[in-house]
Amino acid sequence: MATTLSNAFITLFEAEVHQAYQATATLRNVSRMRSGVTGSTAKFPILAKGTASVRTPSTDVVPISGQFSTATATLTDYIASEYSDIFNQAKVNFDERQELAKLVGNAIGRREDQIIIDALIAGSAGSTVANTVVTTGSASASDLNVGKIISAKKALDTASVPPQDRHMIIHASSLASLLADERAVSSDFIQLQALARGEIQQFAGFNIHMIGDRDEGGLPKDGSNDRTCLAFHKDAIGCAVGIAPKVEVNYIPEKTSFLVSAMYSAGATVIDTAGLVDITCRES
Repeated sequence: MATTLSNAFITLFEAEVHQAYQATATLRNVSRMRSGVTGSTAKFPILAKGTASVRTPSTDVVPISGQFSTATATLTDYIASEYSDIFNQAKVNFDERQELAKLVGNAIGRREDQIIIDALIAGSAGSTVANTVVTTGSASASDLNVGKIISAKKALDTASVPPQDRHMIIHASSLASLLADERAVSSDFIQLQALARGEIQQFAGFNIHMIGDRDEGGLPKDGSNDRTCLAFHKDAIGCAVGIAPKVEVNYIPEKTSFLVSAMYSAGATVIDTAGLVDITCRES
């Protein structure tokens, strides 16, 4: 038995962890991704808006004077590990190996989501102009409803944010509230059998992403039961990846065990706050 088992062991775990990660990284495609980053930071360039001027004959042209700036993402290293005792190898059936693969794979997938959520929250904190905190709708102290989504859409439309690639991250409580809003589920308003499926994938131009409570933090909620949901454009946030999610399996002689480790190194930052809207949802 000994270490001759290691090659088959490694191959099996690499395949399973990769599949589990793909199934749990809910927010992987909602931001501008930059892979293969070397170093601890990555900068996303920003070019300011410009305005065309009136052309007067026989005069010099007036430069737009567009200014460049940058948004910086700081990378952080993450690891999820678990031991597999070599003396228990003969007792490990397929289901046990799969559960171990899910354990480390899901942890890395959720962490990637949280990196993006934390960056969005940090990008909106303290801003009173670029970010619109939506508390209107049926009532200011209400959970998510169609009125609030329309208000978020209006805020992005007013800022001339492109209609494509808009996303919204909401909590499970907010989804339940939205499903209770007749305007979101009735065929009189929209051709969508959302209530039957128990989910809403798209609404008012937004791709809806629902997440529940998470040990990593999830969507924040204050002492008044006001939870912050997020509406944003994909290009408004950048995610820099130094080490893509991967798994290593190493034999540790001192432990007489294999160490299964999933690793990830990344950081995210808001690039343009004009493409980000907070939606305040009062949970009951």
